[in-house]
Amino acid sequence: MKIVCDKNMPYAMEAFSTIGDVSLIPGREITAADVRDADVLITRSTTKINESLLTGSSLKFYGSGVIGVDHIDFDLLERMGIQWATAPGCNAVSVGNYVTAALLWLGGKFDFKLAGKTIGVIGVGNVGKQVCRFCTALGMRVLANDPPRQRDSDDAEARQFVSLDQILAESDVISCHVPLNKDGVDKTLHLLGADELSRAKEGLVLINAARGPVVDNQALLDLLGGRISHAVIDCWEGEPAYCADLMAKVDLGTPHIAGHAYEGKVNGTAMVYWAACEFLGVEASYPFELPDPPVPYLKVDAVGQADEDVLRELVLKVYDIPADSDRLRKSCVASASERSSAFDAQRSAYPMRRQFESTRVEIEGAAEPLLVKIRGLDFSV
Repeated sequence: MKIVCDKNMPYAMEAFSTIGDVSLIPGREITAADVRDADVLITRSTTKINESLLTGSSLKFYGSGVIGVDHIDFDLLERMGIQWATAPGCNAVSVGNYVTAALLWLGGKFDFKLAGKTIGVIGVGNVGKQVCRFCTALGMRVLANDPPRQRDSDDAEARQFVSLDQILAESDVISCHVPLNKDGVDKTLHLLGADELSRAKEGLVLINAARGPVVDNQALLDLLGGRISHAVIDCWEGEPAYCADLMAKVDLGTPHIAGHAYEGKVNGTAMVYWAACEFLGVEASYPFELPDPPVPYLKVDAVGQADEDVLRELVLKVYDIPADSDRLRKSCVASASERSSAFDAQRSAYPMRRQFESTRVEIEGAAEPLLVKIRGLDFSV
């Protein structure tokens, strides 16, 4: 059995070699010739699953080890009789960690407190739920918006969701976590366009860790530094050939790695491996054991420190988010092709980052309310 896997998926060779012969190829470089005689194809989001890739292939199973699905032509898979699986929720906690780190860094850099501020979370699926949870632990007021879920009368949580207009009017921070839908009642292409952004609360902080075209990048560029005071962009229109002018103005700009904590990437590989084994009728035997984290233990003295300062110290020692931004900023050159290559290279060679839960912390002089916040961010105390 021939299996083609994106080489950037952790443990792909080790896991899938238990069921067949594996070829590892960078995701953007997988071609129709590579897939033509393959039985199984496993990728992340950089491989477009479309007719040009699959026509003439003998593929039986396709697995996508990421949350997003806008790179997949599901109708084509159905017509060709190809069984498929995705990895919903695999890196949701990782993205929640990313947003938490970004907010705490911004608060420290620009001297504002997060507690008491209002965050509007647009898209409350697997990822958005984690963002809401972490922001609640930070003491923020959370407004949630998700029209597809709100239409589900059986979803009690969704009945508390608010309109996009209310999000725009009341939110100090907006964080996007929706799929990319290019049409239909739930269209998210330019969901935050020039009109919406111009109606946002003055001084808005905007975070996009969803899909690049959810935010109109030109409109954001025009308003950033005015009505929009700060921006954190992980997903870009046109990526990997992102807008250099926008990169120059954002506070944090990263190469679509919000979900790249090691646990999230391993979860994605594991979920499609298990699905492939089930489809093929073979026993899943690879254990997916995680290595030791880079920061297994931290000790912090909380005496005389505000709670938010303690949280900032913990989080940024585990996830140095400005380092991710600095790498992309340094590679933001005039040549679009060189920017694109650097963007992809930084994704594929991303240093190991672990979720907050992998770090055990010892806090001296911490009152119970602070300990509750630390546990709310998933640290082991």
